[in-house]
Amino acid sequence: MRIFIAGLGTETNSFSPVPTGHESFAETLLFHGDATRNTQHMFAQPLHEWRARAEADGAQVIEGLCAAAQPGGTTVRPVYEALRDELLANIRAALPLDVVLVNMHGSMVAEGYDDCEGDMLARIRSLVGPDVALGAELDLHCSITDAMLAAADALVTYKEYPHVDSRERAAELYAICTAKARGKAAPVMAKHDCRMVSAWWTTVEPTATLVRDMQAREGRDGILSVSFAHGFPWADVPDGAASVVVVADGDLGKAAAVAAEFGARIWAMRHQTAPVFETIDSALDKAADGRPGPLVLADVSDNAGGGAPSDSTFLLRAVLDRGLTDVVAGIYWDPVAVRFCVEAGEGARLDLRLGGKCGPVSGAPLDLEVRVMKILTDASQAFGTARNSMGTAVWLRLGDDIDIVANTLRTQTFHPDAYTQFGIDVAAKHLVLVKSSQHFRAGFGPLAREVLHVAGPGAITPDFAHIPFRKLTRPYWPRVEDPFAAES
Repeated sequence: MRIFIAGLGTETNSFSPVPTGHESFAETLLFHGDATRNTQHMFAQPLHEWRARAEADGAQVIEGLCAAAQPGGTTVRPVYEALRDELLANIRAALPLDVVLVNMHGSMVAEGYDDCEGDMLARIRSLVGPDVALGAELDLHCSITDAMLAAADALVTYKEYPHVDSRERAAELYAICTAKARGKAAPVMAKHDCRMVSAWWTTVEPTATLVRDMQAREGRDGILSVSFAHGFPWADVPDGAASVVVVADGDLGKAAAVAAEFGARIWAMRHQTAPVFETIDSALDKAADGRPGPLVLADVSDNAGGGAPSDSTFLLRAVLDRGLTDVVAGIYWDPVAVRFCVEAGEGARLDLRLGGKCGPVSGAPLDLEVRVMKILTDASQAFGTARNSMGTAVWLRLGDDIDIVANTLRTQTFHPDAYTQFGIDVAAKHLVLVKSSQHFRAGFGPLAREVLHVAGPGAITPDFAHIPFRKLTRPYWPRVEDPFAAES
């Protein structure tokens, strides 16, 4: 059996001021056929899983492009087309094939392409023909389009948020597609449109039970896979709402029925699962309540993992204005400030302008008198079993007990070692600020007395009812209380 593996994706925020070009891929993940020999980056993990399983099965593995960019704004058209065409050329050179497995995101938008994944899958299908098993693994913050469903045999999304299960989902997809190649399964897919734009935390109830029930349904009565595609709220695309996708063995009606069943459950618990966000003021009121910390405040509106700049100053400014102490904050993307600190050196004291460099969504810069405590030229942080590069990063101290981490490679805050690698004792802090929406929970949750999601100004403010969509024109909840009735 000949199995081709590859990856190409990013998460596109249509409202982000940060363009996604070649450098965004080059500094995040860009390998030309050898990703599994070089990196354990999260986006490459499915390829590691596929190679390991295929080699254990005695199959021949042909590896192509693996490219990912930090979430940002719309991908530049020539950059997308060049990467896509390289992937297609890899497949063309590898023919004939029995299985094609591609890791994608599901919310990649390029200039002229609202549905990059549908475009890629359709072109792959035209190359390999109807009989080759074609599967794609997707981030759960994805859109499921008709083009994707028409081209692929199986689409499998992560089930967990934080995304700690990419290798497990890779194994799930591998099993389905190799079963087709061996003539042991005939995968077919159906989608249920939930007509919802929201966020779901899979670590808390009732969504945690929903995920367990999805997994329990797999492997029974001809159901091969159940995926809840949450959608990415800040991707302004026609199919941007949440959906359920079910892969069944040869029975499209059964797949549709199970998708509708889980879709109805998600709809019924919509008010219970709607995330609760604090304002900056309400969160800082709780920070001043005198209880022992650390209290973790997630600056969800400036999460680089959702395409935001990660340099907004709104929350930190409010902390400073209130005179709060015993604080650690980060990760601030500010290559200019980092460059100044590197030039000054460890131990230097200097006046530094921090953040606020990417426009109105970033706020005004902060002018601070800081001490450069430590400089790391190759900083990184954990994300599951992978390492996430931070580029050059600096630990800054403001006054006696406010610590700030800034860096050169835009990324969200995943893990406490983003701070502890410098020598900062996160567990001893009263207040911990992280620029992230949910992925931080796996690492910071066990340390926190409480975690609050803070929705201040920014590029991904989670006011789902009022996101200024132009292309998502269908009624959806919570903008419309009953979008199904509104469209009937």
